[in-house]
Amino acid sequence: MHSVSIVIPAHNEAGNIANLVTEIFEVVPDAMIGEVIVVDDASIDATAAEIKALQATQPRLRLIRHARKSGQSRAVRSGVEQARFPVIATLDGDGQNPPADIPQLVAAFSFSGPHLVGGHRTKRRDTLSKRWASKAANAIRIAALRDDCPDTGCGLKVFPRDVYLGLPFFHGQHRYLPALMRANGCTGLYLPVSDRARSHGSSNYTNLQRALVGIFDLVGVAWLLRRARPVTYEEQSS
Repeated sequence: MHSVSIVIPAHNEAGNIANLVTEIFEVVPDAMIGEVIVVDDASIDATAAEIKALQATQPRLRLIRHARKSGQSRAVRSGVEQARFPVIATLDGDGQNPPADIPQLVAAFSFSGPHLVGGHRTKRRDTLSKRWASKAANAIRIAALRDDCPDTGCGLKVFPRDVYLGLPFFHGQHRYLPALMRANGCTGLYLPVSDRARSHGSSNYTNLQRALVGIFDLVGVAWLLRRARPVTYEEQSS
């Protein structure tokens, strides 16, 4: 069993984040939890205060705070950079990704492949407009990038720390991990996971924001993939 660093990006998730972290320690096998890292992306609510209150009883819980809002991809990056374990598991801070799905993703992961194990939300608990927008975005991305990932927006992912840190970084990178890792010779596996409605607050994104940013990101990632030259190699002994 791999011990993993669980990285959670969060922005203004008071009311959600403490419950999520508590649930992680309840439902994920203890031996699997190397540490839980919450990256507070400059929240202006009680997100950080909720985590600090839990740290008194959870020594494996860490809090990293951004001085200014930098986005979800940067929050994930900060958490992975500070992680102490070679395997990373991520999930969103809004509580919509049930942490009970983490063990099955970790169990399927291997350093020899699949290198990226992601969740596929087969029954999304979200508004109709967001479900349709996500479906359209996934279809366009798959056609353009051929990453074979049915749900790249799902926050539940497991991957090697060193491989991730070797990928080109940009704002919005978290949505293109399947394509970027595949371009670097990695394999992926996508398993059905649960989804649930947000219990507090509202989403930090709108369909329009995602669409506008996604157009530029898609063009940029497509260019990166055309320039990528994955190789296989082995060390030779004398």
